[in-house]
Amino acid sequence: MMDARPPLLTAAQALNLLLEAARAPTVAQTAPTLEANGRVLAADQHSQIDVPGRDNSQMDGYAVRAADCAAMGLPIRLPVSQRIQAGRPGTALAPGSAARIFTGALIPDGADAVVMQEACTVDGDHVVISEAPAPGAWIRRRGEDIRSGSVILPAGTRLRPQHLGLAASVGLAQLPVRPRLRVGVFFTGDELAMPGEALKPGAIYNSNRFLLRGLLENLGCDIVDYGIVPDNLGETRAMLRRAAAAGDLVITCGGVSVGEEDHVKPAVEAEGRLTMWQIAMKPGKPLAFGMVRRDAEGGGIGGEAFFIGLPGNPVSTFVTFLIFVRPFILRLQGVADIAPKTYGMRADFDLPKGDRRNEFLRARINAEGGLDLFPNQGSGVLTSTVWGDGLIDNPPGHAIARGDSVCFMPFSELL
Repeated sequence: MMDARPPLLTAAQALNLLLEAARAPTVAQTAPTLEANGRVLAADQHSQIDVPGRDNSQMDGYAVRAADCAAMGLPIRLPVSQRIQAGRPGTALAPGSAARIFTGALIPDGADAVVMQEACTVDGDHVVISEAPAPGAWIRRRGEDIRSGSVILPAGTRLRPQHLGLAASVGLAQLPVRPRLRVGVFFTGDELAMPGEALKPGAIYNSNRFLLRGLLENLGCDIVDYGIVPDNLGETRAMLRRAAAAGDLVITCGGVSVGEEDHVKPAVEAEGRLTMWQIAMKPGKPLAFGMVRRDAEGGGIGGEAFFIGLPGNPVSTFVTFLIFVRPFILRLQGVADIAPKTYGMRADFDLPKGDRRNEFLRARINAEGGLDLFPNQGSGVLTSTVWGDGLIDNPPGHAIARGDSVCFMPFSELL
């Protein structure tokens, strides 16, 4: 009798295995705030100032004492005693007067309300107000956005433009960040050609090279692209050693299945070790994870580089990267929140029979707020990833009927 093969890992089990292996960095660098977009914050950032620093006007209008206005009948007529621009503090407001004030200008001592200019008319050196203001009207209070000493950005934040703006708003010119992850990539297959080259019989263009590099660039990795490696065990082993010596993570595309010309699996087993191979998911069953040995001079994380072998079909490459490689890289970069947001959405289609594996279906949001399914869910149909807005995470054996709620992961959360 033949030994029964162990069951394939579920997608959840595979992701947990990857995340448990990932080690967040402890080294920090300093980056100018202007150049820190996409980097991962290494330490909590505190504000040393209140924002706003003083009470200021939300509107162009007139600063007044609310009690003065309440004591008068409408319309209220007040002499204009001064003109206050942003960046040029005024003097204390005299009782029974108004100050012309502009957005962002400091509220003068004595004033406790602003009347927007749309409720005012000018009569010589007086202003006529048609609405009596309440105390505090149209005033931004000191510290209402940020209090001095508060944490404005926690460690583990992957910095986006709005984070940089917030850091700049409290005067932070530099930020402590984690080093960029060094990722070596190569692509196996004698059939692969590059755009611009003439296609020989049986050849295909290497779309995965462009796909994978773009995905890694979006994550702020330092990429070393070793190009296409022939279907040869010796050359595959040599490239694994070279990539591992220079990087923290080696990613390959293709050659991780069980065919006679699939050399990545035996190459990794010869140069290191595999801890995961094949997942019960569709698309993307042949996904490999392990370690590749390297010389001590290679630097980086310990004496080994992480290895991930992606399947060769382009949709499988795309989906497995989003579901597994993206969170793994984020964890290696020290990102605290790596889980993408998912949404329960209405299926506007029927899927009468679910696959025995966990499916990740390409779907698009329609004008009615439901989801349409791309008609061809094949692992080589790259147009589905451009047509779609995201992935439906469909459990094994789960049929979908029109009107059912499904778990939707937008590409905006995954890219």
